[in-house]
Amino acid sequence: MQLSDNEKRDIVKYLEAGKPLPEKYRFLLFDDDREVELVWNGKTNEVTNVVLPFQVIEQIDEPRSDAKFGNQNSLFDTSGRQITGWTNKLIWGDNKLILSSLKNGPLRKEIEAQGGLKLIYIDPPFDVGADFSMDIKIGDGEDEESFTKKPSVIEEIAYRDTWGKGADSFIAMIYERLKLMHDLLADDGSIYVHCDWRLTGHLRLVMDELFGIDNFVNEIIWSYPDKLQGNINGLPKNHDTVLFYTKGKGYIWNGVKIKLDKSRKINARIWNPVTGKLDTKKDEYGKVIYNEYSTKNADDVWIIPQAEVTKKDNTGYPTEKPITLLERIIKASSNEGDLVADFFCGSGTTLAVAEKLGRKWIGSDLGKFSIHTSRKRLIGTQREMKKESKNFRAFEILNVGRYERENFLATNDDLRAEEKSKQAEGKEKEFIKLILSAYKAEPVESFEALVGKKRDRLVAVGPINAPVSENFVAQVVKECEDKKITKVDVLGFDWEMGFDRHEFRGGGIDIAFKIIPREVFDKKAVEKGQVKFYDVAFIEAKPIVKGRGNDKEISIELTDFSVFYNQDDSGEIAEALRPGGSKVVVEDGQVVKISKDKKTEEISKEVLTKKWSDWIDYWAVDFDFASRKEIIKVMEDGKEKEVWTGDYIFDNEWQSFRTKKNRNLDLVTSPKVATKGKHKIAVKVVDIFGNDTTKVIEVKI
Repeated sequence: MQLSDNEKRDIVKYLEAGKPLPEKYRFLLFDDDREVELVWNGKTNEVTNVVLPFQVIEQIDEPRSDAKFGNQNSLFDTSGRQITGWTNKLIWGDNKLILSSLKNGPLRKEIEAQGGLKLIYIDPPFDVGADFSMDIKIGDGEDEESFTKKPSVIEEIAYRDTWGKGADSFIAMIYERLKLMHDLLADDGSIYVHCDWRLTGHLRLVMDELFGIDNFVNEIIWSYPDKLQGNINGLPKNHDTVLFYTKGKGYIWNGVKIKLDKSRKINARIWNPVTGKLDTKKDEYGKVIYNEYSTKNADDVWIIPQAEVTKKDNTGYPTEKPITLLERIIKASSNEGDLVADFFCGSGTTLAVAEKLGRKWIGSDLGKFSIHTSRKRLIGTQREMKKESKNFRAFEILNVGRYERENFLATNDDLRAEEKSKQAEGKEKEFIKLILSAYKAEPVESFEALVGKKRDRLVAVGPINAPVSENFVAQVVKECEDKKITKVDVLGFDWEMGFDRHEFRGGGIDIAFKIIPREVFDKKAVEKGQVKFYDVAFIEAKPIVKGRGNDKEISIELTDFSVFYNQDDSGEIAEALRPGGSKVVVEDGQVVKISKDKKTEEISKEVLTKKWSDWIDYWAVDFDFASRKEIIKVMEDGKEKEVWTGDYIFDNEWQSFRTKKNRNLDLVTSPKVATKGKHKIAVKVVDIFGNDTTKVIEVKI
């Protein structure tokens, strides 16, 4: 390091004044000799190394059967399950935590055993002005209506963090994730990053820095000439960009062929070793030989109309991309049996195409509705492939949600036992304070299970790292009885499987059960009052057993479902309406159409959720719940260890759901062969917002 005396004095002055050093000192002090580099506020080479265990929420082994199915005692019957081999993975959560856990955790071994991750495609939220609302259908047939589902607060928070400081915060977000992806990618793997005119230049520099300029292959232009634009000062922006980089030089490449409008004849060429050139090929009579072609090698401009998205596979999800685009990428840079990934999977296009092309896959998204949309789409893909007698893989839905919460309570392992206990106690109090603040309740003392008060209701908060149990609620009820308390709210992140909340109702205590949303951990959301607590949904289902002796079968009928949601203020909406206008809102657990008469300006309301089943988008049944324990892999003292979480995996054996084109919903399952004994049957319902509720019923055959 060669610094002049003046430069040394200047550095000391800047440091003493608490001012940042001028840019030139970064190169003088740290020997950074990059010719071209993208610099932004807060740039750092540090990436998260957190390892959170993946919680398996659900396993989907085979699409539903319309006939009688499954003899669960048969030695030879696996109900279409994939007992061995890779199970595809759909993961809900922050992809930074997911990528870090994949890179550094036990699942890394499983990925390497499959040959490594050969291809990554991502389509991050590059549109600063994007609206991630969705149109949701209500009902079916002539009564069908639609309303706009707003993004969840956690999606809004993530979007705010991504674009809060413009390009700076977007680049900071994507840089860390791309760095983790680079490490996960196999040596012969490739990555495709989708963006548009806003960030192409920025991302090129980021990708050059992380993957190396020598590993840049193409800047693919996806042109969609069918998108008509007007009233603009300049040429229409009718294309997106896909940046194609590789991990190294020996990457997989199968090329991209596209069909010609009509076949073409081109004279054949042959290498002339004497001249060192290609000559026109001729037959023995000197006649030129022609080859006829119906396809050609694609160049780096792909003309794929956006109208392709509106075809049969369209889910209505914002930012959905055409199947043709993903088919070209997956075919070009992976082979059958290879593992591909999409860590901003949206509606699951990448995953569905990968499944159809015989690839294994990993997908993730922060949005719960995205995960639900992808689940339905992938089950639809399974059904389609099964109908065509094609093999398909099981997939499982995972998250890191509970373990994110456990991280909140993590203590310093370097502390002594007594200090560690004090730190844990402090964090527990901090957690309670946070929840009460988000719930707009005041803390109370002199109670055991009760920790807060909101108007005339007392408040109990369930554990941060475990489901609310019957024992916990029983303690709350007992304390209410002892202290003559008649109104109480119980807040919890998760609810114990099989927990029957109705047995605690009555007896003189008005008890309400509320879900704590993940947004409570965002300080700004709490301060702005954006965090909403919803009542736990109510499910009613009954078993139908038929047959005699050993020849019995069981079906499940869904008989009732109710929720309590508020998304809008109908008063404000009505006031803002123009005469003759209407808008669909969600208020007090109903979807309501508000209209303003054109002449009289009189406001009228029509409830669109006319029956309880209108709230249901999807439901599924596990006929033998508690048969599969949830086992997670953790690292202890540098060794991998399998631990039972105390929970069970929901084994999705039958399901019915609505799609954009088919709004029908079956409310009775197909019959399943039943054996004698007691059975725990789990019923999962996903509502039109993408939130799921599970009820466990016991049946004796």
